[in-house]
Amino acid sequence: MSLSIAVVCSSNQNRSMEAHLLLSKKGFRVSSYGTGTHVRIPGASASQPNVFSFSTTYDEMYKTLISRDKELYTRNGMLHMLDRNRRIKAHPERFQETNDTFDIVITCEERIYDAVLDDIESRSSALARPVHVINIDVPDNHEDAMLGSIVMCDFCEMLRVSDDIDDDMERVIEATEVEYGKTILHTVAFY
Repeated sequence: MSLSIAVVCSSNQNRSMEAHLLLSKKGFRVSSYGTGTHVRIPGASASQPNVFSFSTTYDEMYKTLISRDKELYTRNGMLHMLDRNRRIKAHPERFQETNDTFDIVITCEERIYDAVLDDIESRSSALARPVHVINIDVPDNHEDAMLGSIVMCDFCEMLRVSDDIDDDMERVIEATEVEYGKTILHTVAFY
């Protein structure tokens, strides 16, 4: 089965881009999004993040961080993250601004799951197309982003071989929860 997948995370998009990379390498049609009003990348301190608009390219962000403090952003992994991101797509995208439809939307934390559900419910559409909205909590750091992308990929691989994802969704969720010790949230929404 050919699935269209959106991975949606917070405004720095590390987790969604890591999952985007792995899922695309496995042949899935995947898009990645943030939900905030701006892209926030950790700065010199927690109270001083680097803030960019969603239209700012990853290449521009990369060059900006190099000009601000190459050593710091190399050490904290932000340059590596942005280098990976700019090889995947030109700039970050906001979920609330896409008109694309998906079979599955995967979020990486419960507050993003809630924001995605609110956004989908606020859209009016004559299509009333179903979408499975899934939350798999993934802590926002580089190592957990890589591990979380593996969980998401395995989850999607089980659905790819399904003849009917609606019928098989609960079985796949349960198998993933048992395999990885994660609690997965699931809602079918319509847009």
